[in-house]
Amino acid sequence: MTAKLTAPLRAAPATVPALAAIALFIAWATDQAGYPVTHWGPGGLIVLGLLAVAVLAVGLHAGEISTAVKIALACLAGYTALSFLSITWAVVPGDAWEGANRTLLYLLVFALFACWRQRGQSAALLLGVWTLALIGLAAYAAVHLDASSSAALTGQFPGGRLIFPSGYANANAALWLMAFWPALLLARSARLPWALRGVLAGGAVLLAEVALLSQSRGSLYATPVMLVLVFAFLPGRVRTFLVLVPIAAGIAAAAPAVLHVGDHLSSGAVVAARVHSAAVAMFAAALVVAAVVSAGAVVERRNPLSEEAAGRVRARVGALAAVALVVVLAGGLIVAGHPLARVRHAWDTFKSPHGYAANSSGSRLVSGLGSYRYDFYRVSLNEFIAHPIVGIGADNFQQQYLAHRRSYETPHYPHSVELRTLTQTGLLGALLAVVGLGAALLAGMRACRGADPLARAVATAALAAFAYWAVHGSFDWFWEFAGLGAPAFALLGLACALDPFDRVRRVGPIHEPLPAPARPPRRSRVRVLAGTAGVIVVLACAASLAAPWLSQMQVERAARIWTTAPLTAYSSLDDAARLNPLSDEAYLVAGSIALRYGELAHADREFALALSRTPGDAYATLERGAIASADNRRQAALALLERAVALDPREPLALQALHVVQGGGRVSVEALNLAILGKARQFS
Repeated sequence: MTAKLTAPLRAAPATVPALAAIALFIAWATDQAGYPVTHWGPGGLIVLGLLAVAVLAVGLHAGEISTAVKIALACLAGYTALSFLSITWAVVPGDAWEGANRTLLYLLVFALFACWRQRGQSAALLLGVWTLALIGLAAYAAVHLDASSSAALTGQFPGGRLIFPSGYANANAALWLMAFWPALLLARSARLPWALRGVLAGGAVLLAEVALLSQSRGSLYATPVMLVLVFAFLPGRVRTFLVLVPIAAGIAAAAPAVLHVGDHLSSGAVVAARVHSAAVAMFAAALVVAAVVSAGAVVERRNPLSEEAAGRVRARVGALAAVALVVVLAGGLIVAGHPLARVRHAWDTFKSPHGYAANSSGSRLVSGLGSYRYDFYRVSLNEFIAHPIVGIGADNFQQQYLAHRRSYETPHYPHSVELRTLTQTGLLGALLAVVGLGAALLAGMRACRGADPLARAVATAALAAFAYWAVHGSFDWFWEFAGLGAPAFALLGLACALDPFDRVRRVGPIHEPLPAPARPPRRSRVRVLAGTAGVIVVLACAASLAAPWLSQMQVERAARIWTTAPLTAYSSLDDAARLNPLSDEAYLVAGSIALRYGELAHADREFALALSRTPGDAYATLERGAIASADNRRQAALALLERAVALDPREPLALQALHVVQGGGRVSVEALNLAILGKARQFS
């Protein structure tokens, strides 16, 4: 038994560090989906270490990497380098550094999974561990919610939408649905044991139901796109349909009870019984589907069909699938009403500057496209037009949005991976990303049509997980969640590692023996230079990932202890500023602490230091203007407050402070900061 379990690891030893990375992704999934830099920063160092271990222990041979994967690696490395270069022209260089480091993390993850050849069994182990772990996490989430008190449920369901464990409802839905597609597509594989196929099918139901608790409209619109992609581009359509039918039936059976949870919570009636009913419904549906798919797998294994009979079954199921498609489309049109009217309504709610108000009636999932994304996208496209070649810099969207917004939202990111690429890295970045991802997808699609049935199944499932992340991420900010982005790039790399490209090199006529390779010199200058360059690159990557992480750790330490040990907090913030010489956050926090103690001169110095790093920071400018007004430096206050209003024209507190000074009065710094604190609590 032990030998059977370790055989895949012996055949593909790079699976061991890849498994360690999978464990890291699972850990991220349990807490904020890896969003804070204090999570993914050290995680990036771990992935870098795992990649170094793989290179040193397994060895890296260029001949074992397909041309498509080499192109993908080169383009993604180029995109990462461009992200780092954007620090030099970014308005907020600290944010650009963080964005470049996140891109570096995804490059390292892709390289770890794509650069070493995988077998069907080893790849199935990697994908299966991740998928089953998320199924287990979804089951834990359901049980945890069922055991929670009414007060706890209110905190987990703000606005009637589940945010546990990621802290963001849309990211929550994406986390479960990224695993849903591999669970569905692996459950159809005859190469897996019947019991495992049943567990995966039941797990797919559970993942979909827990995702429904977040009531994410993005997931609702991404799902039909995924169905089109799966049936249009991935092989095994008949088997997919046969497994999809019971899974879809199970989801539909439990969905009403699941959706009622959010409806009742959003109306203010916190009813634990509704949560219990939903949990019972989803587990019951999952168990029934697991039993049905397991029974089907047993029948299939005991009574294999001949090729002729299999052909007849495929033809009949294909016809049934076509009829089902027509019925679903007709039913959708009946439910949706007049298609042009629905499209017009969707566009109106999407474009409305009061998008959330447009969704005030009816179920959130079918109430339209109302949100502020239209305004986010408008500003993103305008910034791209203004900076078309190399963009405005990685993760530098917020300051530009504050200057040009028509809403009162303060997003850090443009809520679209495509617009993020265009706006922040321009056409050059978009070209690198498109070519790199296109090459990786080409390698993955070749793996979907390889000779090994298990490898085909794994490659198909892995590509589907990446595709879901990309589709749903087209209208959300999932790039910034390492717990979503890192598994997506890992599974894309895993599909590439299954690419069955021809590795046989022939020299001369086919019947001539290959000449013996020339014996390389014991220590050639090229190898020494390459090794030295590799060590330098690894150290540079480690320093780049470590410095912002350690800096943020000091900032968070200061935020915890400033009420009892202010001097120690200031010392920690000084260390943070030295560790991250590009970010203004340490100075902003120090200035805010000084204000709470009434140390206006100290606060002014800290905010001035913050502006020396990020001259366009509206908060620091507003605070300096208020301090100047309190010190009776009217002209300085006017100049600073006018600057604050120019940086963020729709900020009511800045406008109010400016009007006070223009009228000859003085701004109360204490009252201003109480208002800022109240506003922060309102949107937290």
